[in-house]
Amino acid sequence: MQITNFLKHHYRHFNAAALIDAAEGYNKHLADGGKMMITLAGAMSTAEMGIQLAELIRQDKVQIISCTGANLEEDIFNLVAHDFYERVPNYRDLTPADEQALLERHMNRVTDTCIPEEEAMRRLEHSVLKFWEKADKAGEQYFPHEFFYQILLSGELEQYYQIDPKHSWMLAAAEKNLPIICPGWEDSTLGNIFAGHVITGDIKNVHTVRTGIEYMIYLAGWYTEQATEASPVGFFQIGGGIAGDFPICVVPMLHQDLGRTSVPLWGYFCQISDSTTSYGSYSGAVPNEKITWGKLGQDTPKFIIESDATIVAPLVFAIVLGQ
Repeated sequence: MQITNFLKHHYRHFNAAALIDAAEGYNKHLADGGKMMITLAGAMSTAEMGIQLAELIRQDKVQIISCTGANLEEDIFNLVAHDFYERVPNYRDLTPADEQALLERHMNRVTDTCIPEEEAMRRLEHSVLKFWEKADKAGEQYFPHEFFYQILLSGELEQYYQIDPKHSWMLAAAEKNLPIICPGWEDSTLGNIFAGHVITGDIKNVHTVRTGIEYMIYLAGWYTEQATEASPVGFFQIGGGIAGDFPICVVPMLHQDLGRTSVPLWGYFCQISDSTTSYGSYSGAVPNEKITWGKLGQDTPKFIIESDATIVAPLVFAIVLGQ
């Protein structure tokens, strides 16, 4: 437990202490019989959060994930095209001409990391289109993550793997058939590509890929079944945006719109964020604000770590994993 021991010795105050408190709260929540949802915003898959997240999945320390469409696909992009990625450490110094040169090379930049279009996006499109078309012709409908599970479990992409497969959180999730919520999937590269194939007529039924409202209905059923007083569900939010705002609302919906008042509130809450509350940011709202919306209770363990998630989340996960 070298990482854990180091952190507990040195991280004693401010955001550092909040990190320890949140990690210990996570462990206590699981030890008391609770379950955990992790939400992924931003570009956490491109930041290779999968190295730790995949192990959390394998060790049953996360029971459901909510993420953006970008995080869903970018973990697989990294799995099949890692060697073609390029880092741009001096990204702050790039001129518009430099950015244009990257575009002409089909290198899509995410901060300091460029994702190769041909080896990542088009390679995955070639595979996923076959699964979309097969389902479309059969009149079947699946969620975005279910299509990815089908592809990963088929072995079709194995020939392209360029990282240790144990570092892919999507592959770990597929092997566990882990529930995933992916609100706003349309706002992703493959979401755009799917729309294009519907427009050209390659896909006849736009509902071949199930999306937002159906995800909320699915989550409502999952939460009602899984969340109990003896085994409440915790909420570990990385960043903000739709990945967090969408699923946390399932509790007030169950209470206020469906009258399922016996369903417990979220049993733990932690957010890693650097959003500023005073700017009117939902993503930066402090946990207590969520009490007023019927999401958290006044006694719910609440933590907020105001820092860089790419630095903080792996450290929290290291403590949860006993590393």
